[in-house]
This record gives sequence, C-alpha cells and structure tokens, in this order.
Amino acid sequence: MKAEDQTNPLPEASATEVIAWALQTHAPRIAIAASFSMEDVAVIDMATRILPGIRVFALDTGRLHEETYECAEAVRRRYNLTITWLCPRQEAVEALETSQGLYSFRESVVARRACCGCRKVEPLGRALQGLTAWMTGMRREHGVTRHALGKIETDAMHGGIIKVNPLADWSQADLLAYTTEHNLPVHGLYSRGYTSIGCAPCTRPVSPGEEPRAGRWWWEQPEHKECGLHGR
Repeated sequence: MKAEDQTNPLPEASATEVIAWALQTHAPRIAIAASFSMEDVAVIDMATRILPGIRVFALDTGRLHEETYECAEAVRRRYNLTITWLCPRQEAVEALETSQGLYSFRESVVARRACCGCRKVEPLGRALQGLTAWMTGMRREHGVTRHALGKIETDAMHGGIIKVNPLADWSQADLLAYTTEHNLPVHGLYSRGYTSIGCAPCTRPVSPGEEPRAGRWWWEQPEHKECGLHGR
C-alpha cells in the first residue's frame, strides 16, 4: 500500500473535505469500518452530516469488550444507522481454538496473526466485496506503523480499491475537541485508561507517555502492532 496515492486530489484537505470528496466520488460503493473508537465515531458523525445512512460495518471477532457493543448501539441509535456486523467463519474459529488453544495469539507474532486472520482479516474481505472505497479512523499519531499514513491511499491488499483516512493528520487534541464540541458517543473504556479499542484479551490501558497503541498486543514490538487489516 502506498503511503499517499500519487493521484490524491486532496493532500492538504480537511477531514470534512476528504470525506465529502470520497462520498461524492464513491457513494454508494463506499463504507466506513468501525471499531467504535473515538476516531471512528468522529468519521461517522462527519460522514452522516453529508450522507445520512452511509454504510457502516463492524467486525465482531467474538472477543470484543461489552463496552464496544454498548457504544455501537449508541451510535446506531443516534445516527439511525444500519450497522452491518461480520463474524468470523465458525469452522475457522473452532479449528483454531481446538488445535491451538484459547490464547495461542500470545505465543508468537505468527500465531497472533493467525488469530487475527480468521477473526478480522477474512471477515473484512467479505465486508469490502463490491466496494470501490472504504473509510477508517486511522491517525498517524497512533504509532510507528502509521507514521506514513496517507489521507487517500490505494489499497493493494484489497484489489486496489481506495482507502480513505480523513483523520490521518489529526492530533489527539483535535480528536478530543471535535468529540466534545459535538457531544459524540464515547466508548466506555476510554475512562478506564484505554486509548485503542480492540479485542478484550489483546488490549489493555496505557500509561502516561505511551503511544496510543501501546496497549495493543503489549507483549510484541511496536513495529508488529497491526492485525493485518491495514497491511502494515
């Protein structure tokens, strides 16, 4: 995946401008991927102001926090959205847990990516079928794997569709200001020290001064902290 596609028409555009361009260019074949982080809710808020009822999908890995479902329901009700939930293939999860146990993802990066592969990557592939673009809440501040993140990228992992990251250049202060100004629904784990939202066994609160994604797969090195959804 290129850090910034050479055909990107909006390298300096604001988040709202990027979203407006994406919707004008790709709707109805565009969707927002949501883990119901603060970033994702901000993107949903901006997008629904332009296109009410935009497609939103989420991946139910089977190991999410209860607070994730609560936030998802608050978002669904506030914006009158239909959220498409995609679950892993039952037979794939059964085979993994039977052969490797319930916590194989802590044994090695390879084992962890195998778990992410059946719980996240395969369902994402199904979610993106028929789309020409998808939108995320990713930001460059998240960590070393995202420092080169572009606002508009070509997603080679998924057939060359367009990947839109309207908040790529936002700071944490920008995100908090927008969330407060618009009184957005906030995932309950933020008040408990979490700064990244993922599966319950793979996410923990962070300490002051740590990168936002330090609480994800904390037993791994920072350069490995992607699940395979974003190709880094």
